[in-house]
Amino acid sequence: MTSPALSPFTTTNIPQIEPANFLNLLIVDDERSIREACREVAQSLGFFTSVADSAEQAYRALESQNFDAVLLDLRLPGAGGLDALRRIKEKRPDAAVVVVTGYGTVQSAVQAMKNGAYDYVTKPFSVDELKLLLERVASHLKLKSENRLLREKVKSKQGFGGIIGRAPEMEKLYRIIAKAANSIHPVLILGESGTGKEMVARSIHYSGPFRDKPFIPVDCGSLVPTLIESELFGYVKGAFTGANQSKDGLMAMAEGGTIFLDEVGELPVDLQAKMLRAIQEKEIRPVGSTRRVPINVRILAATNRDLDLAVTQGAFRRDLYFRLNVLSLRIPALRERRQDIPLLIGHFMERTVRASGQEKVLSDDAMKVMLAYDWPGNVRELENCLERSFAFTSGPVIHTADLPPEIANLPLPESSSREAGGNLKIIPMAELEKRTILNAISELNGDKLQAARLLGIGKTTLYRKLKDYAAEG
Repeated sequence: MTSPALSPFTTTNIPQIEPANFLNLLIVDDERSIREACREVAQSLGFFTSVADSAEQAYRALESQNFDAVLLDLRLPGAGGLDALRRIKEKRPDAAVVVVTGYGTVQSAVQAMKNGAYDYVTKPFSVDELKLLLERVASHLKLKSENRLLREKVKSKQGFGGIIGRAPEMEKLYRIIAKAANSIHPVLILGESGTGKEMVARSIHYSGPFRDKPFIPVDCGSLVPTLIESELFGYVKGAFTGANQSKDGLMAMAEGGTIFLDEVGELPVDLQAKMLRAIQEKEIRPVGSTRRVPINVRILAATNRDLDLAVTQGAFRRDLYFRLNVLSLRIPALRERRQDIPLLIGHFMERTVRASGQEKVLSDDAMKVMLAYDWPGNVRELENCLERSFAFTSGPVIHTADLPPEIANLPLPESSSREAGGNLKIIPMAELEKRTILNAISELNGDKLQAARLLGIGKTTLYRKLKDYAAEG
């Protein structure tokens, strides 16, 4: 039995399909019933949708928004379908365009495929057909996104956009960043202090289509309350004492790019209302002005506060929270991805060695203590710890005693220093050296050159020792 066609529209007995989270779809069709039916199907799959009833309206939408996919009717009033396809691909070359033809032949659709269309569907088509087609589009775009992610990881060698980490939690984060980068919607970045929220925001901006536009970070927690409004929205000459000339605000300076509101939970409640209006209406009013200025910026916001609790307590506007939380991601704390600690240590040590010209390495005991520590200050605390220890250590090796007291005095599990029977375990130096080398290579996922640098030995020495260990057994 065939599925019902889209007119009249029905959604009965439709198979569940994986959601197309974060993908933007533009539906271009001059028939209102078809537009709305397609929109309902697409939204049920998780697409963010926009509609246009003509080619000209579609062109205007493409100028102001970034679309991942376009559903294009080839029979539009006043425009040739293939010409519309060409112009859409010029404006959004990476968009997956699915053409819709009402003809009884696929000849025009085949020509459209030669001109860059991803796929086609003929009218009348059923709900099931459209769902399966959009599923293929979502899978295709996901694959492209993951390939782009892999290329970024190859370029940065250890992460995404300069972020370091190979833990499963970080792999998940990279996938979300790749999706969010190609969306125009606000993103709320959650995470404890020191996890790298601004680095994630920069990765989203510089991995997306507006990477050549400004990225303006704003630390909402450090701005003087009486000056926040003028800093964000600007002011006109004479607006207040000392305003000898007009000045653009940070939101105007980010035109066409991204404004990053770090610690957005610290914004005063009265300014939250003005921020909400700026985001909703896409316009700002400089201090002292009666004229509103249109803006075109992408909003990224970050906080280490529990905004749900802040909303309940009345410290944060519910409507602004929902407006910022269209897309959200959470950066895992360092204690939740301990396997990345050796990678981060190697990265920071190598950077400090290059800057200082001094070769220093971390002892095995110091590494164990740092792996056991919970790092409440996260990656920032780890970086500061290594810089401090590097500066205060006179010898070539950083020992446990050289670490800050809260880390150096951390008790390790007894199993690490005693046998099960309670007697001290005495390990020959050669065996201890072997364990240290093999553990370092294991922690670094087989990266022998990085292990050699971290251990302070030459790569030739390392390979010779590994050859000896292999011969032993």
